Amino acid sequence: MSNGPKVLPATFSAESLKFLRALKRNNDRAWFDPRKPIYERTLKTPMLALIEQINQAMLDFAPEYIRPAPKTMMRIYRDVRFSSDKRPYKSNIAAWWARAGLEKTSGGGFYFELNATSITIAAGVYMPEREQLLAIRQYLSAAGGNHHQALRELLADKKLNTVMQPIDLLKLTRAPKGFQPDDAALDLLLCRQWGVAATLPAETVLKPGLARKISDRFKRATSLLTFLNTPLLGASRQEDKAVSAAAMNRSLFGLSS
Repeated sequence: MSNGPKVLPATFSAESLKFLRALKRNNDRAWFDPRKPIYERTLKTPMLALIEQINQAMLDFAPEYIRPAPKTMMRIYRDVRFSSDKRPYKSNIAAWWARAGLEKTSGGGFYFELNATSITIAAGVYMPEREQLLAIRQYLSAAGGNHHQALRELLADKKLNTVMQPIDLLKLTRAPKGFQPDDAALDLLLCRQWGVAATLPAETVLKPGLARKISDRFKRATSLLTFLNTPLLGASRQEDKAVSAAAMNRSLFGLSS
């Protein structure tokens, strides 16, 4: 007897990669609009199926990151409102598994991307908002304890390092404002993002076991994500309390007026 809905296999094809290569050369609505059914059949549908497969695997090690496939898959449409690059479409398809409680912010999460030449499997905090960046740095600072040593151990984990490597940390050249240059955690405080990633050939999506390759790497990076999200979840709870208090004050003010 089945324990849940049947999860369809992800079936990317050579046509999927062909479409992404062509989209990179013809990134405009005149080309894309008549070919949108091809995009939905060869890329969107198998991507949603892949996310469902990964969600099933994540039930065992990261259930708090599971969201419905349509919410996990990122839009192919670019936000060009504040960009000088007006190309309307991304040249990849991607998915982001956000941590429950951090869905509306960046936070730490799992990431998968397919483009015309490669796939990226990653986990971490990428380009966090200013408040989150500060929260992580304060958590890592030696002035607050030994959390920096715990992060070093997580990043040095051999099981993780065999399949994923540290991402570009976008390091500063001097201690960030509010932190001491002699802080024992300075090398980590200089970072503007933290995480790990693996890059494989795009043709990997054409072979069996794609969902397992991704979920296995996600599983090995779960402890790292748990660590990075700890200060962010605390900050999020404080923000929720502040919003609730402000709403109560407004209500009380309204009643007394």
